[in-house]
Amino acid sequence: MIYSTATIPVNPQGETALTRTQAWKGLVLKARDARLFLPPGLCTRCEVVEESATHIVREVTIAGQDLREIITFEPQGKVTFFQATGPREGAIVNELFENEAGALQLRFCCYLGLRGREPNGPEEHAEQAQFDSDEGYKAALLSTLKRTRELLAEERI
Repeated sequence: MIYSTATIPVNPQGETALTRTQAWKGLVLKARDARLFLPPGLCTRCEVVEESATHIVREVTIAGQDLREIITFEPQGKVTFFQATGPREGAIVNELFENEAGALQLRFCCYLGLRGREPNGPEEHAEQAQFDSDEGYKAALLSTLKRTRELLAEERI
């Protein structure tokens, strides 16, 4: 299994401050349309095919791979992506919380396996290394907040 986690401050010094509500709106928008948040051309399709008050189901194509995800929302706090189809199975969580000092934080964590691959095999080890690298999910968190600030400046959030 692949387990990875990263936590970053939502409002580092020198950046436009985001409220919890603004950061939350960014996370929801990312769940609804990943194309707005991923590098150009990486996500070529993102369709919400089902929705309710507590979740959405989306079908996406990311890096040429088709995925179906069930995404649940815990308002103002947590977005969980369950990998229903695609190369991975498991869950990815994005969570807003305050640290001990009361500063708003954004945490990513995932617990995933690779469908049809040997558990704890070389493919999972390679994915683990990618997730934990400087270009992994910490970079994705920073990118998400950067894009949220851009959308706020454009008055889209």
